[in-house]
Amino acid sequence: MRGQKAKKRIMSPDPIFKSRVVTRTINKVMLHGEKAVAEGIVYSAIGSLAEDAKEALKMFEDAVKNVMPKQEVRSRRVGGATYQVPFPTKHERAEALAVRWIVDCARSRSGKPMHLRLVDELRNANSGIGDAIKKRDETHKMADANKAFSHFKF
Repeated sequence: MRGQKAKKRIMSPDPIFKSRVVTRTINKVMLHGEKAVAEGIVYSAIGSLAEDAKEALKMFEDAVKNVMPKQEVRSRRVGGATYQVPFPTKHERAEALAVRWIVDCARSRSGKPMHLRLVDELRNANSGIGDAIKKRDETHKMADANKAFSHFKF
């Protein structure tokens, strides 16, 4: 290993829902350091999911859980050739990918304000459809297609 391993930064839970996943989503939605704007977008999106705050948070967390990939592929160079080797995804990474995919898919839509696009994407992810779910399935398909190279694991 060349350098020192990066230290894990502890992410504090958000003040309203006391959830680290919500904090991660706020940080991903944030552009140009405008955290208050990002908080407004995420909180209004979660509030629009359901009437009850606890139920809305559960729907949000279920949507993220549905999008989380179980496997992904990583490049591994062996004898001059590069192979896509399937790896099980750690929980932290899977959660980060899920939040990233949801926010990116919401951003790629057009014609509505961001909090409504985020609501649509979360509802779709919760019911097992949508672009973020497609992205997860695509990742799983790649991992399944490259199962033959799983003996090249690190």
